[in-house]
Amino acid sequence: MSKPEKYKWTFPARFRTGAYSWKASRLACQRLREAVSEIKKVTKKDPVFGAEGAIRLMEKLWPALEHVDSSSGALGSAVNKALDALIPIIIKAPADDKTRNQWLDRLWQAMADDGVDYLSPVGDRWGEICGSAEVARRWADDLVPTLRSCWSDPNPGAWFHGATACLSCLLVAGRYQELLELLELERHPMWHYRRYGVEALLAMGKKAEAVQYAEASRGLNQPDSVIDQACEEILISSGLHEEAYRRYGLSAAVGNSYIARFRAVAKRYPGKDKSQILADLIATTPGEEGKWFATAKEIKLFELALELANCSPCDPKTLTRAARDYLDTEPDFALGCAMAALRWLSEGWGYEVTSADVVEAYDRAMAAAATLNNVDEVTDKIRQLIESNESASTSFVRRSLQRYMCTRHSSIEGS
Repeated sequence: MSKPEKYKWTFPARFRTGAYSWKASRLACQRLREAVSEIKKVTKKDPVFGAEGAIRLMEKLWPALEHVDSSSGALGSAVNKALDALIPIIIKAPADDKTRNQWLDRLWQAMADDGVDYLSPVGDRWGEICGSAEVARRWADDLVPTLRSCWSDPNPGAWFHGATACLSCLLVAGRYQELLELLELERHPMWHYRRYGVEALLAMGKKAEAVQYAEASRGLNQPDSVIDQACEEILISSGLHEEAYRRYGLSAAVGNSYIARFRAVAKRYPGKDKSQILADLIATTPGEEGKWFATAKEIKLFELALELANCSPCDPKTLTRAARDYLDTEPDFALGCAMAALRWLSEGWGYEVTSADVVEAYDRAMAAAATLNNVDEVTDKIRQLIESNESASTSFVRRSLQRYMCTRHSSIEGS
């Protein structure tokens, strides 16, 4: 009976040396996603062969991507995302000692050849990739002398690409005190290294010392928000939720938007009143209160949302959408949103604003006014707004509405 053939990988042909040119960043990102998807699919059936594929891709990253323009950051982000998915596959693979040792040797060579440190996340988790404390101990024995020599060198510029790999191995091997003593040799303390010291102290059960150690890691060009997150997590794990919120809860919140920051805090502190969380977050951004409008709207604090929308500039298009969405259920709120949109439009706020945006805000205001039976009052307010001054932005709003207002007002009156 013939032996079944092994699966033939598709991705290697797409990651040949020099496969991507200077302007091929988008294509390279797409191919990375496809390669990760292929490796994940194979891993479900054969974890060891899937890990072999992951290592093969890592070996090919730098040779294939060497000439690509990565200045936008998109390619670096794609590589990091790929490694975040692939490294656990290697760690969890049930490989024998011989196979894993071969993997480690290949990955080490790939990191040494890496021209821009694409594979730095691999070194960061080297101890876990070793697969056992015993293997991590052997690697630590080999790496510690080099790192100690590097950090003890009185001449500036000494650098060792296996620094985090060494620290990671010491951590996994349980050599916590040795790790901490080695970190003391570093002349310019960096959170990138000292985070292993925090993990060592936690493993020793010294949570208070771990927070102090993390706090002592602050300095020029150090990631304060990441340090805040680490300290917050330690306090929360100790049951000190109120202290964690007071000291780090707001500063540790990260997100692509203001509402994402709020959600991050609310998720970590489910017992905290959401209106209080929002009030605390608003206090951290004086002069930018309007940017919290969407958050107040989401938790149905409509009065506060309107107050924020009129306190500092708020995106007119966001306000107009809110007026549209809440016309039937909260007409007073909808009217307030539409009027605030017209106000900020007349003051020159908004991105790529057109006459259609002005007219839409006006339509939303008049629709809400009709629902509330105060069309005349709202019309007068709008006229006062667009005739308040002769600035370029106010003139633009006035020209956009001049004829339309008469037609619209007449149709509402006749209906």
